[in-house]
Amino acid sequence: SYGWRIEADWLVWLPGLVTGLNVACRAVAGDVLTATPVYPPFMSAPRLSGRGLTTADLVQVAGCWRWDWPAMTAALTPQTRLLLLCHPHNPVGRAWQADELAEIADFCTRHDLIVCSDEIHCDLVLEERCHVPLAMGGDDIARRSITLMAPSKTFNVPGLGCAFAIIPDPVLRRTFTRAMAGIVPHVNLLGLIACEAALRDGGAWRQALLAVLRRNRDLVQATVDALPGVSMTPVEATYLAWIDARGLGLENPQRHFEAHGLGLSDGADFGAPGWLRLNFGCPLPTLQEALRRFSAAVEAAESAPNR
Repeated sequence: SYGWRIEADWLVWLPGLVTGLNVACRAVAGDVLTATPVYPPFMSAPRLSGRGLTTADLVQVAGCWRWDWPAMTAALTPQTRLLLLCHPHNPVGRAWQADELAEIADFCTRHDLIVCSDEIHCDLVLEERCHVPLAMGGDDIARRSITLMAPSKTFNVPGLGCAFAIIPDPVLRRTFTRAMAGIVPHVNLLGLIACEAALRDGGAWRQALLAVLRRNRDLVQATVDALPGVSMTPVEATYLAWIDARGLGLENPQRHFEAHGLGLSDGADFGAPGWLRLNFGCPLPTLQEALRRFSAAVEAAESAPNR
């Protein structure tokens, strides 16, 4: 569906996408660079692999999250060898466009970096455009890329334990598979069959899912926009809303919202204290109740005596 033709021998099967992040950090000798806020395993995998980690912040420009290339360049060390990319991005919800992907590819080429691109949300682009894999950007970026995908997010089958890496370069692929030896189990047969069935036969179901997610996204956006002290940027992909709650003046927003019956992910775990991540991939009645509780929690924070 992306117009990306891959060869069967480029595939390396994995029991989960986070496994792939950890293997990539073990396979590529050197420091790791990523941009924050980001999915927490992007920060834990390098440390668990004994690699140095540096980060640079994404920035908001006219209400849209963007790369800060001067900051990314400044975060490089002489030992940096691996860029961890989230595309589409969890948690900020960006589906990086062609010009941005070209900038990423150019950055990796100029600084001779391998890039591990987590594209697990590739089939959950909510805008009227198609996901573009980073590795489609030309031969040079393809040969230095490890693309991670899985059916788990789109088709809600993470418990079946099936993901895969797409690695066009044979030398990089051998290095990756050697790093798996002795620590990564084989994918179970049920997971493989479910992956095949979902990708082959799940197109109509996915389109119906996208319609539901667009409706839910719009409801979350409208609710947040109407409340004081909180804000969010438009979600282009994923089923995750990234909410800035710093305006509420709370020491721990996650704990405050939990006390009002709402379980949100703490932005501190993503490298952004004061932010919250809300999952809107749920039935409408569940989301409506969640947003009712969200609104009540905001009202309670706004009316607190110490405001």
